[in-house]
Amino acid sequence: LILIGGFVQLLAGFLAFRKYDHLGGAAFLTFSALWSSYGVTRVLCAAPVSGHLLDIGAGNTEGFTAGSVAFLVLNAFLIILASSFNVVLLCLTLVMELLTICFLLFTLENLPLPFEIVVLSILSIICFYGATASLTNCMFGKDLLMMGPPLLTVQSSKKDREDPLPCVCPKSHLTSGLRTIAELLNTGAVCGVPTDTVYALAASCKHPEAIEKVYRIKVGIQGCLCLPGSGLCQLCLCQHPLPVLPGVGAGYSRVGTQDSIMIRVPDLTVLVHLIDMTGPLAITSANPSGEVDSTHHDMVISRLGHKLEGVLCDGESDEVVASTVVNCTKIDE
Repeated sequence: LILIGGFVQLLAGFLAFRKYDHLGGAAFLTFSALWSSYGVTRVLCAAPVSGHLLDIGAGNTEGFTAGSVAFLVLNAFLIILASSFNVVLLCLTLVMELLTICFLLFTLENLPLPFEIVVLSILSIICFYGATASLTNCMFGKDLLMMGPPLLTVQSSKKDREDPLPCVCPKSHLTSGLRTIAELLNTGAVCGVPTDTVYALAASCKHPEAIEKVYRIKVGIQGCLCLPGSGLCQLCLCQHPLPVLPGVGAGYSRVGTQDSIMIRVPDLTVLVHLIDMTGPLAITSANPSGEVDSTHHDMVISRLGHKLEGVLCDGESDEVVASTVVNCTKIDE
């Protein structure tokens, strides 16, 4: 059971890191190493709970003792960090420190059985309550079972208080985030959005003044790409000749040039859903003229955020280079 607990702690640590919970990940991985070490030595030991060490020679027992001391020091740092979260996590790390002391006494062949039983009983109670409280509060969306306030409060730095984000920066994986950016674009705002290549500046083709703002933000560009929704079907349904591109709206004269226009269907689910909510968008790469392309939303916010109304945050770009453009104006020649 101890070894199974170590494996579960290891899995929980990796899941915590994937959720960017660095303290939880570090704590779970540390506890996994402790449980695994403790469990292996106890399973392979031929004696009872407080019996002799592994029969590997007197000269090798110092390694187990040194390892338990290392766990004591490492867990002490986790206790300090846990004190800034909640009482339950703090109590858990404190009891884990006592369990590490049990491990140390076990390596010294001086572990009292009643002490170990008491420590493991307290640990079981804390783990059961913590798991129950976390699941209950998560299911009902409010704190029904208290976890306790942090004993240490970490105040934000002066820079964090004085430097708020220069624009609205919702997350792309949230429906509310897409709606926020869509509402901004539909009111004539210019926003940074992810694409299937690098990040781009986007403006609704229904608002010519927004497209003109894109030209002012990025001086020197020849024209903007037009994204006609999630497919080219709206163009195929129309008969030639076209006086204007259907659906582009009042901004058709400001997209592309007098002789040509660049049309692109993005291969990114987030952007396709956004275009379905806004209609065609005029875009260009989200970087100051002459500088490298933006491959992360942080680059867009830091370099152009003060000129934009919003940035849709989608993390790292899948590609690091801009799109390839194919000239089809002379395709029949």
